[in-house]
Amino acid sequence: MEEALICIGCGATLQSTTQSQSGYLPASALKKAQAEVDDDLEVYCQRCFRLRHYNEIMPVEQDNDSFLALLNTLSAKQALIVNVVDLFDFSNSLLAAMKRFVGQNDFILVGNKVDLFPKNSREVKIKDWMRQEANRQGLFPKKIFLISAAKRRGLDELITYLAQASRRQDVYFVGTTNVGKSTLINAIVDQMGEVKDLITTSRFPGTTLDQIKIPLANGHFLIDTPGVLTHNQLGTKLSADNLDLISPRKTLKPVTYQLLPGNTLFLGGLGRVDYLKGPDSSFTVYASRSLFIHRTKTINAGDFYEKHRGGLLRPALMGPDAPALKGQEFVSQDKSDLLVGGIGFVTIPAGCVVKSYTPAGIGLGIRRALI
Repeated sequence: MEEALICIGCGATLQSTTQSQSGYLPASALKKAQAEVDDDLEVYCQRCFRLRHYNEIMPVEQDNDSFLALLNTLSAKQALIVNVVDLFDFSNSLLAAMKRFVGQNDFILVGNKVDLFPKNSREVKIKDWMRQEANRQGLFPKKIFLISAAKRRGLDELITYLAQASRRQDVYFVGTTNVGKSTLINAIVDQMGEVKDLITTSRFPGTTLDQIKIPLANGHFLIDTPGVLTHNQLGTKLSADNLDLISPRKTLKPVTYQLLPGNTLFLGGLGRVDYLKGPDSSFTVYASRSLFIHRTKTINAGDFYEKHRGGLLRPALMGPDAPALKGQEFVSQDKSDLLVGGIGFVTIPAGCVVKSYTPAGIGLGIRRALI
């Protein structure tokens, strides 16, 4: 019986029978790989190959229940748990079940994409906010790090910490889809002088399909686990093209709009902010430069949305099953950030009453302004 081979990009077992399932490789390529396995051939499945070389995503069947079952085993292990979160969708990318996964193990929070915050952002305020939100969910991280996996920012301090922690235990990286876990591990391994760009990464959810174990010189492992799919992230509901529109690549450039009560801001077709009550004010939007922002009168906003959704107001969730925009009212006691579904945030002054909308109300919230 041939020894099972593992795709080093996504962790799936290679197979040549079903193209729609993970680990698919044409029979001829798989046979060649099996014949050369003793030569330490690095083998990628067809999906990872096309993703790495052509940036094409080939959808495969994914079993989220199996991913969760894998994470549930962590509480019985001696391990350090690293929860990687997206700083622009923190509440939805922080795993609600983390307390069960961690057990008696230590865990740390790693906030990714800090490079997207404007340069005048205070990292201590960002960390304080992360800790407060984690504590609110009954989670008490031993340490919090702010990094940019893509720009290799903040890695030295994290690597030093992991080098010490991994002397006595394996290190598991966990998180929801599209938070940058695999990109981070690649950056860490590369900076440690190991294999460059080992794990397949992309902007699309669900790249890692099984755990990937990377051996360390001390006998322990860095382990990348599959991203958990959650219905509370807009990114999991968008096509690749639309995901690109809301995913910023550069530091967010603030854009300020003067609003009166009775004005509305649209953030593409995915976010809406109605200004209900307060003084004439400046609302500052922090979002991808590709996202179209439009100001209009609230009285006309409903008709405008129905007419231009998916056209002028893009991206948007379309089709008969697309969830409608659902709103929630907020009052800013202090200068505050309105959180808009992982799209970005809108900074508003104190003393404003607003109503924010996203599809099905996903990702709505408010916090004291970080900038």
